[in-house]
Amino acid sequence: MEWVLGVLVGVSLSAACGFRVFVPMLVMSIAVHSGHLEPASGFEWLGSWSALLGFGLATVVEIVAYFVPLVSNALDVVATPAAVVAGTILTASMVGELSPVLRWTLAAVAGGSVAGGIQAATVSLRSAATPAGASGLVSVAEDGAAVVTSMLAVTIPLLAIGLLGFSGIFLMRRKHFRANRV
Repeated sequence: MEWVLGVLVGVSLSAACGFRVFVPMLVMSIAVHSGHLEPASGFEWLGSWSALLGFGLATVVEIVAYFVPLVSNALDVVATPAAVVAGTILTASMVGELSPVLRWTLAAVAGGSVAGGIQAATVSLRSAATPAGASGLVSVAEDGAAVVTSMLAVTIPLLAIGLLGFSGIFLMRRKHFRANRV
C-alpha cells in the first residue's frame, strides 16, 4: 500500500513539472535532503548537496527566463520534453516496491503524461496571453502553481491530486462553455 502513496506524491510532483520543470525537482531535493521523503533505491542522489544546488540554480534561471518573451518561447520548446522526463523521474523515484519494468512503465504513463499534458496546456495558455500582454501574469501564475503543487505533493499528496483534478475539470468545463457560447 505504500507504493500508492508514492504514486500520489510522484504524480503530484510530475504535475508541478508541467508548470515549471525545476521547481518540483528542487522541492523534492529539499524534502529528501531534510529526511522528509525517502526516495526509492537508486534515487538517493536527489537529496545530495550537488543536486540541491543544481536544482536551485536551474530553478532561478528557469523562472527568470520566462519573463523574457523571446527566451520564454525558446524555453517552451526545450521545457516540454524536459517536463515529461522530469515527471517520469520524479514518479519513478517515489515508487520503490514495484519491479523495475512496472515502476518505469507507471512512471512514464502516469508521471510523464501528466507533466507533458500540463506543460502543453501552459504553453497554449501563454501563447494566447502573449498578444494581450498578459504573458508575465501567466508566468507568475505558473510559478505559484508549481510551488504550491510541489509543496502539497510532499506534505499532503491526496489534496494536491484533488486540487489538480478539480482545476482540470473547472478549466475544461469553462473552455467547453465558451466554445458552445460562440
